[in-house]
Amino acid sequence: MTTLSMTTSRLSLGLPGVCALLVAASAASAQPANMSFFVTSNGIGNGGNLGGLAGADNHCQTLAQAAGAGGKTWRAYLSTQAADGQPAVNARERIGAGPWVNAKGETVARDVTELHGDNRLTKQTALSEKGEVINGRGDTPNRHDILTGSQADGTAFAAGEDRTCRNWTSSTQGAAMVGHSDRMGLDEQPPAKSWNSSHPSRGPDGGCSQADLRSTGGDGLLYCFATN
Repeated sequence: MTTLSMTTSRLSLGLPGVCALLVAASAASAQPANMSFFVTSNGIGNGGNLGGLAGADNHCQTLAQAAGAGGKTWRAYLSTQAADGQPAVNARERIGAGPWVNAKGETVARDVTELHGDNRLTKQTALSEKGEVINGRGDTPNRHDILTGSQADGTAFAAGEDRTCRNWTSSTQGAAMVGHSDRMGLDEQPPAKSWNSSHPSRGPDGGCSQADLRSTGGDGLLYCFATN
């Protein structure tokens, strides 16, 4: 665009129009900075082996940084089971107090109680750090299985039957509990609509490989929450 045409365009908009554009641009740029919740746009890529909680948290932090929200402390919504003398970790206790807001500035939950009760998570609000909708049931590929390793109330499963791909270190044997980010499943039962505790992963490689996760409608994605 030439200088003359740009000047003409500004004049045609007038002062109110220019102000409106500036306000809109400011709001758009502020949204990533205010974001305190997202679904990862991509997984780590090694099935259920996330490098433990530390590796998962780092993945959340890295994606948030790239989206302009790296000034916050980010944690993956994951539980671990008691093992090797270490106590269980509950996902609900590692994500801060809320409220949590998506990349478009929409509040998905005001606090931990609402998050695990009547929250506002849907396919349209459980957005990636880029503000994009995550593919769900009926889309190709379906990516709605989000790794959580958690029960519906956000607590860990008892030791014994694996629900965390060996506390997020296995990409072969085991199983990971997943939730449905679009709140849709094979039927109308509560687990099918659960955002955090729908069904365990499974597959021919043992349950925790990247191929296994994809076979049931996932991609190794995570929920990420800002703790501050």
